[in-house]
Amino acid sequence: MTQPTALGTGEARTRLHELTVIDVRTPGEYASGHLPGALNIPLDQIQRALPDIRHAAERGDILVVCASGARSENACRMLVEQHIAAATLSGGTGAWAADGHDLHRPQGAARTTWGMERQVRLTAGTLVLIGLLLGLIVHPAFQILSAAVAAGLVFSALTNTCGMAALLAKLPHNRQRATDLATTLAELRNR
Repeated sequence: MTQPTALGTGEARTRLHELTVIDVRTPGEYASGHLPGALNIPLDQIQRALPDIRHAAERGDILVVCASGARSENACRMLVEQHIAAATLSGGTGAWAADGHDLHRPQGAARTTWGMERQVRLTAGTLVLIGLLLGLIVHPAFQILSAAVAAGLVFSALTNTCGMAALLAKLPHNRQRATDLATTLAELRNR
């Protein structure tokens, strides 16, 4: 079985013309800035896109990208399980931008959606505060909400997964329209 590899931003930039770049972030995150030529196939749609990704991998190397590298590593593992060779961009689009490389934005992108990590921090912090406030004002048992969020964050760090991010990705502003995914998959087939 092929193992996923990681490319640094310098190597990825040098090879960008020969790579098929798949951005697994939410459509809102993708619209806020992505690698030149990247196609947006959110992580939760990878299984659906497997035949087209496999076909693209037969024609050239696949580079999977996300904001920091965690989701793209998960996507690469999914692809490797399907015997599709793929590499991840070390540090994701954050490292790409930090190294001075340009991020492209779709034409007509009206607003910028917060990155998933920022959405998770806001949601987790809000839930902790609500749990603590309700524990003080209503009943101490509400502090269990804060403890549950803390336990979820510890689990997330230990497993390098995030259930809260998976839930937030299902919100309307983070979802890709079916027609957009169909267009992306058609473009992937034609590359």
